[in-house]
Amino acid sequence: MTGPSADASLVVDFLNTLDVDEDTDVLRQAATWRQWAAERRLAADTLHEARVAREALRAAVGDPDAEAKPLTVSVQIELAADAPALTAPGAVGAVLAAATRLAVLGEWDRVKICPADDCRWAFFDQSRNRSRTWCSMRVCGNRQKARSWRERN
Repeated sequence: MTGPSADASLVVDFLNTLDVDEDTDVLRQAATWRQWAAERRLAADTLHEARVAREALRAAVGDPDAEAKPLTVSVQIELAADAPALTAPGAVGAVLAAATRLAVLGEWDRVKICPADDCRWAFFDQSRNRSRTWCSMRVCGNRQKARSWRERN
């Protein structure tokens, strides 16, 4: 595997608009949300829609701190270049369309949330057997292994 697809990158970037470690949240203010969307050449939906979508997606990929909420977003199927394409007018729809494509391709289970309580960073598991647990073995994984070792000894 060479790297995450554009769909995986968009979904992970959206999930990481919340940074637990740095205590930052792109979705705290409409201006930062609009900037995030504009940087990706997407139209920003309402801040409320973005927050609900992120919470639902984080819950769907296993964030124990996220609450799954009902979510309905409009997407379209367009016939472009002789092939159907799943599109959406806004950023939230684009993220959910990307998530849907990942699910259809069997890649959705590669989107994960780091289990470290002080991290919760989303990442795309590129391991062959989809067994990666930590966002970074050098940081979160190492801390947990050191903590476990200290508890055992």
